[in-house]
Amino acid sequence: MSTATAVPRHPEDEVVIPQLRRRGVLAVWAAAAVPMGVLAWVVAPLVADHLDGPAPLARALIVALAGGLVWQFVLVVFLVRREQGTLRWPVVRDALWLRAPRNPRTGRPGGRLWLVLIPAFAFFAAEQFLPSVPAPSGRDLGVFLSSDAGSSLLGGSWGWLAVLVVMFLFNTVLGEELLFRGYLLPRMSGAFGRYDWVVNGLLFACYHVHLPWAIPSILFDTFALALPSRHYRSALIGIAVHSSQTVFLLVLVLPIVLHG
Repeated sequence: MSTATAVPRHPEDEVVIPQLRRRGVLAVWAAAAVPMGVLAWVVAPLVADHLDGPAPLARALIVALAGGLVWQFVLVVFLVRREQGTLRWPVVRDALWLRAPRNPRTGRPGGRLWLVLIPAFAFFAAEQFLPSVPAPSGRDLGVFLSSDAGSSLLGGSWGWLAVLVVMFLFNTVLGEELLFRGYLLPRMSGAFGRYDWVVNGLLFACYHVHLPWAIPSILFDTFALALPSRHYRSALIGIAVHSSQTVFLLVLVLPIVLHG
């Protein structure tokens, strides 16, 4: 991966984070977006054609996209190991900004800075009220989970619950957020300057080729995920805010499984 000169982002950072050039940023983006697009629009429909039982496309999509999200975690591990030469936790923590938010002026971590989660959660929740493009039939996970077909599939099925938990976990903690706010965002200022968070949010939205109808509303999430994560140099902000989606979906799914 093409990088610029490796320099620390701030004097208090012990780990050196090299800055990616623009082609390097786009290469990492493509390594996440292309597999998700292929899995959603090529692999899942082909697999669904050979499945019996209810909701074959939904089942194929859940498994395929879960696999694509796991791949993003593997990609981050590979990139950090190659960049830092180790996967020791203290190094990984700083290399991926997996730390408390820091005051941009003093570098002091935590404390009242965590209050930034309140407006971030509000922005993220507001996305649900924006006008949206309807999803194609059978491809809206939220609609499927609340449908009769979803209840039929998930009722009493701990196996499918486990698959969904894996997908949710790698979506908001170990996959998308780890890649976009943990790996890419700290390495983008060399190429995009003070607008790195804007480009990060744009790339994150356009990455959703597997959910193209959602791209316009996901652009709004830039203010809830990329901006506060960049300002306070903490990917944990994006992870926490995005994980509220996981909590909502689990609250929706768990009663169906328990009462199936």
